[in-house]
Amino acid sequence: MIEDLSSLVTETRSPYHDLDALSVEEILTIINGEDRRVAEAVAKELPNIAKVVKAIVAAFAQGGRLIYVGAGTSGRLGVLDASECPPTFGVPPEQVDAIIAGGDTALRHSSEEAEDDAEQGARDLRARGVTAKDVVVGIAASGRTPYVIGALKEAARIGARPMALVCNPNSPMEAVAEVTICPVVGPEVLMGSTRMKAGTAQKMVLNMLSTVSMIKSGKVYGNLMVDLAPTNEKLVARAQRIIQLATGCDAATAEEVLEASGRRVKVAIVMIETGRSKEEAEALLQRARGFVREALRLAGG
Repeated sequence: MIEDLSSLVTETRSPYHDLDALSVEEILTIINGEDRRVAEAVAKELPNIAKVVKAIVAAFAQGGRLIYVGAGTSGRLGVLDASECPPTFGVPPEQVDAIIAGGDTALRHSSEEAEDDAEQGARDLRARGVTAKDVVVGIAASGRTPYVIGALKEAARIGARPMALVCNPNSPMEAVAEVTICPVVGPEVLMGSTRMKAGTAQKMVLNMLSTVSMIKSGKVYGNLMVDLAPTNEKLVARAQRIIQLATGCDAATAEEVLEASGRRVKVAIVMIETGRSKEEAEALLQRARGFVREALRLAGG
């Protein structure tokens, strides 16, 4: 039986019925105007986003993980956000993980038929070794993707905390999730093409979930990425600049102490700010659970 999509906001037809007859400039103006609505829709969901962030922070504190599950565009966005966490925040790849229907092949090639298999969603989640310590965020613009629902139900069964990121209210995923984030962005300019406004809203929310969770887990000092992994020339230069901005030291000192710290920006900052050795700085950060500001407070006390 063909699914009835008429009730979904994301499948509603936009008023731009003559889109193909407009000029390039007119179409771009329409898309840009519609995109402006996305931030407003996300803003309305800040209370729910905050609830999910706090759950993720609590999970990280007890050794748990954040796991995204999605299909199609939603799945690809989850993989993108997860893959950027290790270089940005210096976390192991498994701390923020992502599962996409159809596996890694679906990142480049359409595998939409995989999203209809709820049992496979549950199996793929189990294969990741999910435990009660983890937070599982299901991502689906429609809010009714069987693969994602299957994964969320399995997460609940295991005792993990199931969360949902959707763009349609009162969806089946909302019935399964502990908290649902639902930015309602309205009809797409190109009817049903949820890679557009819905995808943009999902990307914005995922940025918030991972970034704020990392900030509240000690991966940021001020607004500086103090746990980034300096694995190439650009990132080494960025690490040195972060040290300069955090401490006010000159470039030569930043370069020297970064190397002396074992290329760990946090350790370098604490060494410079306190005059302590690498080992003493490491001990302070360990007592401070990785929070630079707290380490500096302990050093001063």
